[in-house]
Amino acid sequence: MTKPNCGYPIVLDIDNAALLNPALEPQRQRVSLEIGAYVQQGDTVYQITELLDFESAIGIDVKTNRSTALRLAELTSVATNRQYSDHNVDLTEIADEDWQIAERRFAAIKPLLDNFSGGREAVEQRAAETGVNAGTLYRWMQRYRAYEVVSALIPRKRGWKEGKGRISAQAEEIVSQVLADFYLTDQRNTARKTILEIQRRSLERGIEAPGASAIRARIASLSERDRMRARGYKEEAKNRFRPAAGRFPNADFPLAVVQIDHTPADIILVDDLYRKPIGRPWITLAIDVHSRMVTGYYLSFDAPSENSVAMCVAHSVLPKEDWLTLHGVDAQWPVWGVPKTIHVDNGADFRSNNFQRSCQMYGIHLEFRPVKQPNYGGTIERLLGTLLREIHALPGTTFSSPKERAGYDAEKRAAITKSEFEVWLVTLICKVYHKRKHSSLMMAPIKKWEIGIFGNAATPGVGLPSRPTDRHTILLDFLPAFRRTVQTVGVTIDGMRYYAESLRPWINAVEKDGGKKRQLTFRRDSRDISTLWFFDPEIKQYFKIPFTDQALPPISIWEYRQVREKLRQEGIISVDHHQILRVLTELREMVEESKEKTKRARREAQKRKDHANKVSPDAPLAHVPVSKATIPQPPANAALAGLSDDIVPYGDIA
Repeated sequence: MTKPNCGYPIVLDIDNAALLNPALEPQRQRVSLEIGAYVQQGDTVYQITELLDFESAIGIDVKTNRSTALRLAELTSVATNRQYSDHNVDLTEIADEDWQIAERRFAAIKPLLDNFSGGREAVEQRAAETGVNAGTLYRWMQRYRAYEVVSALIPRKRGWKEGKGRISAQAEEIVSQVLADFYLTDQRNTARKTILEIQRRSLERGIEAPGASAIRARIASLSERDRMRARGYKEEAKNRFRPAAGRFPNADFPLAVVQIDHTPADIILVDDLYRKPIGRPWITLAIDVHSRMVTGYYLSFDAPSENSVAMCVAHSVLPKEDWLTLHGVDAQWPVWGVPKTIHVDNGADFRSNNFQRSCQMYGIHLEFRPVKQPNYGGTIERLLGTLLREIHALPGTTFSSPKERAGYDAEKRAAITKSEFEVWLVTLICKVYHKRKHSSLMMAPIKKWEIGIFGNAATPGVGLPSRPTDRHTILLDFLPAFRRTVQTVGVTIDGMRYYAESLRPWINAVEKDGGKKRQLTFRRDSRDISTLWFFDPEIKQYFKIPFTDQALPPISIWEYRQVREKLRQEGIISVDHHQILRVLTELREMVEESKEKTKRARREAQKRKDHANKVSPDAPLAHVPVSKATIPQPPANAALAGLSDDIVPYGDIA
């Protein structure tokens, strides 16, 4: 890597850059909520002994042995020595050869992860099939279960690094072997005997044995599922953890298959200011095929894109408590967790390399529908149809066909804003759809989900999904990514330049072999391209990088493309920031002057306002002000009032 160019032409007035632009380290650990798992609440470590419901559990303080009620939303993963922190990198930073190795390792252990009911015999059988030592398979399984991301299996760099255990490779191999053939057997040897056996074998081979505390930590890190099955409790493990069979192929338990699709909503909404029509919004929706529970959604006036998919997937994976608070809906939406399979159509937004790599990182099998066979997406299509029929009761509905719409003036009847519609949508999902009997299930989706998770007298449950430790990392992993070099003028994406002090060490950097210039990773939320997220590969942290010209306001990628098109029409090919600012100002002034008169102008103004809110699934409440301004109320509406008392007319959050 080359040294910084001391003649860098851009000077930022930042005295404390680290305080104004704090680093974000990607964290992909998850909080395991299985019986027997160790979790942390504050500074206290507990072992989960009982799961009460979707919000609470009983845990035993490991120091005092006292039982305590725990709120799941307040639990974090137990602080560790971050033995596997090498995987906390941006996905694009993983070398292709390392990624291929990690994928091969994941393929080797995947059958054991999905249905590990045979204990030691199953591992030995898989070892014979793959040609990999059984102890090595156990070690890979442990590394994967620690974070549940495929990057945990990338080859470790040689040499000890600060923060990692000092156990030698030979001792590590002995520990894995003893755990596999001594501890994880139906003989049920104690932890103390296991430590003595490791020390004995180490002495035989003439190597230094690891300490007792390190061995106990390794034993504690084993999942309860693996421990029970391997130590002779196969029936108990089967009843507790085996997925229940279902009628949909491969969707035999919650989050086995999640389908995602987009559709324009059958309703014309009004803007916040003049309450005049601005058009139909797009809904991106995700559904769990097993239970028919809605796992997540994204609502926007922007056409479907990779950004829409990222928002929907993040919303699907993350807990929803703050999201319900954001929209003022008093309900439960106890759905979170990474799905086994995501089933989608063949749209370009789903086929992007970044989305496919992101799914691979989280062990998600991305399955595409066969071309011209829409019946393969029947579950999500039926859900979308159900929601659209509910929308037909709202003022401003466009219905589903011209025949239904005959004699109904949708624009004249339009009365609901996007924010009001979103409150209605969340209420419909949580208080109506989830609780209404489903014709295919013969029960409500929420009941099917509950049985799939906790089980009942006839059906074993699979247990609560683990909760992500860091919400923002989930969203970043799915946002569009770019690989760029850093020049003396900063970094350029789509003709726009960005710079911050965190880029300075990477100006004109070259690859370690002294060859071509080094490309670095940047991620962007298309709703506001005024900042990028830059991943520093040396310190493995993200930093925000703003426009070099701080006079430029926040702008979405869609508004920026309008600016570029207008400049092209003026015959200007190579543009600078001053020209962009000029045209942006002109376009926004045109919108302001005409938005009361034209639907398109009002729509553009509303989109810009929605983008400026920056509400996203990873931090729903981050931009909510202390008090909300009073806005004009819409006319009283029987459809809104009849659905739930919780539906109230809101303005946009900001």
